[in-house]
Amino acid sequence: MKRLLLLPFSWLFYMVVQFRHLLFGLGILPSKTYDIPIISVGNLSLGGSGKTPHTEYLIRLLANDFKLAVLSRGYKRKTKGFVVANANSEYSDIGDEPMQYFRKFSDKILLAVDENRCHGVETLLQDDPGLQLILLDDAMQHRYIKPGLSILLTDYRNLYADDMMFPSGSLRDVKSAAKRADIIIVTKTEKILSPLVRREIKRKLNPRFYQRLYFSYLKYKNLISFFTGEEVKLKKRYPVIIMFSGVANSYPMKDHLRNYCRELISLDFPDHHRYHRKDLELILQTYSNQFTKNKIIVTTEKDAMRLLNSPYLRLLKDLPMYYLPIEVKLHGKDEAKFNKQILEYVTETNRNR
Repeated sequence: MKRLLLLPFSWLFYMVVQFRHLLFGLGILPSKTYDIPIISVGNLSLGGSGKTPHTEYLIRLLANDFKLAVLSRGYKRKTKGFVVANANSEYSDIGDEPMQYFRKFSDKILLAVDENRCHGVETLLQDDPGLQLILLDDAMQHRYIKPGLSILLTDYRNLYADDMMFPSGSLRDVKSAAKRADIIIVTKTEKILSPLVRREIKRKLNPRFYQRLYFSYLKYKNLISFFTGEEVKLKKRYPVIIMFSGVANSYPMKDHLRNYCRELISLDFPDHHRYHRKDLELILQTYSNQFTKNKIIVTTEKDAMRLLNSPYLRLLKDLPMYYLPIEVKLHGKDEAKFNKQILEYVTETNRNR
């Protein structure tokens, strides 16, 4: 019923977005191309499709062989304009996702943020003409740049083909925008995916002849302590796990943690939530209310980026508090095919520069 009531607003949003695409299609709004391989990673929804771990996958694949920069908008940062990450950067300077990239790969990549992506690309190239590749994070809607290769992600449990425009659904772009993608990846699938399910999803998405369709799932790593950095292996022994998160779709992690406890208590915050004292007091109170000694607190790696420099983190300093890193894996032969497509694009483009 609620969706029906919101339909008029969805139609209005649809017309605004479609009109913007029309302006780009007619050349009234310009799309720039650059003489460097540019790979865009994005989605059509408001979030939660796995952009961060897929961008990390690309970094791992490419950073050892190519001089690489990652350019992001830096959502919810307090700074403005072009900012290059350095050893003193904090979440408030560059945003949570860029902070995560930088903490993991600072020795391998150049990380910058700029709400004006064209200015960001041009500044990167001016500052370092030797760059061989730029990854654009969350740039499906940023049509002022035409990437050489566009990767579209869609959540296995909420395919864009089954979704509706915001606010009736979670789409922030029209479904027809998918035609601009060169690669479509169905993310967060089950670890074992039957050929029957693959065929049904392919039928729904109906990729065009020039588009490649791949399937990926999440691999969970060891827990990492907030306060010592120690890695801890999850064991099926906890009466209670308290999980808190401020990400768009936390259901895969919840499903994973339920395998290791009798009861999972979940505290859900808005996407990209900036944690305040009252939030950490709530986490502390929830932990204290569980009448067992064998309990832990777990959050996502992205949430950890927003908390590591928080002045309120001391409220939880004596508690067993961890974050859970994830990696992306592609199914079966998809991994080799995907890697080959990416590497061929980057190598060939650099060769023709």
